[in-house]
Amino acid sequence: MNRPPHFILHRFITSIKTSLLLAMEISLILFGMTAAQSRANENDTEPLAVSIPQNEFFTQFRNPPKSFTLMPFWFWNDSLEDAEIIRQIIDFEAHGVYGFVIHPRIGLPEDTGWMSPKLLSAMRTALEEARRRGMFVLLYDEGMYPSGSSAGQVVARNPRFAARGLFMKELAEGEEPLAHPEPLWDLLAVQTRPNGKRVAIYERPSNGVIRGLHYLGEETGKVREFLPPAGDILNPEAVACFQELVYERYFKEFGEFFGSTVIGIFTDEPSELGRGAARGVVPGNKETLRKVSERLGYDFSPYLTDLWLSDHPESARRRGDYHRELHRILVETYYGPLAKWCENHGIALCGHPANSDDMASQAVFQIPGQDIVWRYVEPGPKALWGHHSTNAKTASSAMTNFGRSRNLNELYGAYGHELTFEEVEWLANWVLVRGQNLLVPHAFYYSIRGPRHDERPPDVGPNSPWWNDRFKPFADACRRLSWVNSGKPVIHTAILTDGVKVPDSCCVPLFENQIDFNYLQLDQILQNASVDENGLHLSGMTYRALVLPTMGDTVPEGFWESEIMKRLKEDGRLVTWNYSDQANYVRQIKKLVSDFPNSGVVKLSGKNVSALRMRHVILNDTHCLLLFNEKDQPAEISLENIPNGTPYWLDPKTGNARAYEPGGMTSFEKFEMKLLAIPKFD
Repeated sequence: MNRPPHFILHRFITSIKTSLLLAMEISLILFGMTAAQSRANENDTEPLAVSIPQNEFFTQFRNPPKSFTLMPFWFWNDSLEDAEIIRQIIDFEAHGVYGFVIHPRIGLPEDTGWMSPKLLSAMRTALEEARRRGMFVLLYDEGMYPSGSSAGQVVARNPRFAARGLFMKELAEGEEPLAHPEPLWDLLAVQTRPNGKRVAIYERPSNGVIRGLHYLGEETGKVREFLPPAGDILNPEAVACFQELVYERYFKEFGEFFGSTVIGIFTDEPSELGRGAARGVVPGNKETLRKVSERLGYDFSPYLTDLWLSDHPESARRRGDYHRELHRILVETYYGPLAKWCENHGIALCGHPANSDDMASQAVFQIPGQDIVWRYVEPGPKALWGHHSTNAKTASSAMTNFGRSRNLNELYGAYGHELTFEEVEWLANWVLVRGQNLLVPHAFYYSIRGPRHDERPPDVGPNSPWWNDRFKPFADACRRLSWVNSGKPVIHTAILTDGVKVPDSCCVPLFENQIDFNYLQLDQILQNASVDENGLHLSGMTYRALVLPTMGDTVPEGFWESEIMKRLKEDGRLVTWNYSDQANYVRQIKKLVSDFPNSGVVKLSGKNVSALRMRHVILNDTHCLLLFNEKDQPAEISLENIPNGTPYWLDPKTGNARAYEPGGMTSFEKFEMKLLAIPKFD
């Protein structure tokens, strides 16, 4: 590939800087490592508390593959220097972090714009250093978020590619609507409501934006953000433009790293309307309206006003119909093409949708994902209740159901400067015990100069108070437990969902009774499942109990009449969620999944046992039980019916083992995570 002269000069200068940094690094090795490196070395040589089998599982648990590392958002938010990029990568590695997401962020100078030569050159420096160290990188597909705009470049190419939506305008008596009252506005329909009022329905720009990369007025102290226009991710042509400007450009510049150093591209909470859209605009356009009608089996056009009004008995149902099908169109229009592109280029589409209870979008991700920001989840009620409490399970269920090996969660964004390290560990354990195995801390800041310090804080990495004293053991523990979560989950319960909005309340008694579960989309049952006397078989799992939450009219046509569902009903495997009789609900599920000989279901009992969350996986012929005390009160429990073998308690922070005492009680401090490993073959 021919390189321009400025690129060759840059590479020459970079090679000199890199040589100097290598000399500095060698000096660190010869004349004294950092405190974090010293502690890491101590952990690697600390004697084991007991002798453990020398098999593949225990060997790898001590030092699992680096690919299971934490992969933090690395906010590139100031003037970028090659030497500083390399210095920070060295620091990451010294603290047990072997990967990162390159996240161009607000605070970049204006000469380092999105996809500019300076930004791409800095990315190459980071990729080359990561490759040299055997580290891993996720590229971020926007500058800044939500994804789909290429920092306004999509709209610059064609104003019709700006985010659009539907808008209702009430007409005065005798008023005739204009076909194009504003630039880029198109009249779709004129309708009369039950009260006799006439309204006009327009397709129009949403006026939505994304957050940008540059501060305006920073030098004056009156800081504001540059906000590019959002792209129309419901328009296949606009999405193709976005793919060309970002994904194709990345491959042109960095294709040599794809499939090795670069393992994926991160797309971040795409929004049909963008941020700050005009009031009253609803996602959609003329073409999506046609597709919605086609999917619903009836013409939705006469009911457009139900998107805004509830003056008809069927308004709420029709509004639900529209948004459910529109969401599935978004999957086909936006996520699907990007996922296919990534598959064809040897990498994964990863990231997360905009909604915590959205599982349907994750069906096409090679690495399904979610995010926990703005203190969506904390110790207490929010750990179990509300739609945000579902997000870790949507991603891990998608991983299992769709045959993926990884699923991720973006953690800690905008939790505030008051975030404590205890909370950092608690939230990591909260997602790990729910089956997640790629953690993306939000964020490591390249710079905390000026307003950057307070932009969606905190820095949970190099600029945090716990970086040198506590981060390395934490990173090691997350890597070990993420590796453990790559095993096959032992789960016999599924909660049925349309995938667009998964339920939360029916999960609470399952968590509190250590009954692990997957969400399972209705359409998957019809397309990919089979059934026999043992239960429902799908993606290598066997579900003995299927929970039926309140699903309203979201069930596909013919679902209950299918042979699979008729057989499951005949076998008594369908359990209806009943909030007013939770004890019976739990009894029914336990009878189906655990109350029979050789069920293999581990049971817990003891003091404050409802605080314990449990995940059971099998990895390398070893049964692993992750046990997490989610509450701020101690617990004391006993385990029954554990698999045959010699169990060991493993310390995720050190990799060390100690003996398990059968028949005794095990104490858990508040927020404590434990791991019990039972080799299948001693």
